[in-house]
Formats: sequence, structure tokens, C-alpha cells
Amino acid sequence: MTTADQRPATVPAPAPALANHAELRAVMGMFATGVTVVTSGRDLPHGMTANAFTSVSLDPAMVLVCVKRSSVMHDTVLAQGTFAVSILGAEQEGLARYFANSSRPRDEREFETVPCHPGPQTGTPIVAGNVAWVECKLAAVYDGGDHSIFLGSVLATGRGETSDALLFHGGRFGRAG
Repeated sequence: MTTADQRPATVPAPAPALANHAELRAVMGMFATGVTVVTSGRDLPHGMTANAFTSVSLDPAMVLVCVKRSSVMHDTVLAQGTFAVSILGAEQEGLARYFANSSRPRDEREFETVPCHPGPQTGTPIVAGNVAWVECKLAAVYDGGDHSIFLGSVLATGRGETSDALLFHGGRFGRAG
């Protein structure tokens, strides 16, 4: 007889494709999340708004973030091998909207108006005014359908001056604090 810890892992069959993407987005939008800006690159940095971010392990310290495969950020993280995640404060909705806007500049102007400082380990921009931040080395990449799941080994962390976090729920920004 085997215990739960000894059972071999099984991989379930892939779920059938969901025909209604709008309904899935609406359902998933009912899960309140924090809002982050993920950044990568030192000489020509890029950023994006993300709420698919979570802690994975404390020992070793690891986090994950999900990034759409077709995005500039995806290629930048792969090329750089590092990324940072700034957890936004409640007053930073404008930054969340800026980095979610596909018409923002994608060259050296992308960070012209963004208050930030270089991460201590990689030089990747960390957004100022955040609740907290983590700086990571890319440890692994996993398939996540139209996204990649980037697993990062945490190199450095820090906390901002506010604890009033920006949230996203039901298609709207809100605050927690």
C-alpha cells in the first residue's frame, strides 16, 4: 500500500478548448489580484502590467510570472535572463494603465516618464513608489498555452514606503490597505 506522498504523479489529459474566451476572462476577473509591473533589460528596458504573479517557494526563494509569448517582454526576459517585479501601490493605477497600453513607446522612450531606479543585482528598472519589489534571475520557463510561465530565483527584495496596494477585480482597479 502506498501513502499519498508515494503515489506517482499523473499528468491529466489536456482540457478541451473553451469556446468562449470572454466568459473565461469574466470568470477569472472575479478573482481579486494585486497589480504589478514586470520589467526586464538594462540598456533598453521594457515593462508590462501583470497580475499573474505569485510566490512559489521560500527555500529556495522563487516566484513566477506569466508573460504572453507574442509580447516584447517575453523576448526581453529570455534574452536578458533576468526580470524584476514591482508590486504597485494604490496610487499607481496610472502606471498600471500605461504599461498595459499597447500604444506606449517600445524604445528608449518607454521609461522616460516613469520614476524608477536600477535593481541592485541586475540593473533592471524597479518602479518607484511601489509596495514592494523582487529582482530575479530566470530559473526555468514552462509552457502555459499562449503564455510562458517564467520561474525566477529571487536575487534581491525590497519594500516601498506604502502598504496600500493596488488591486484588480471585476475589470476595475481598487485598493487594499
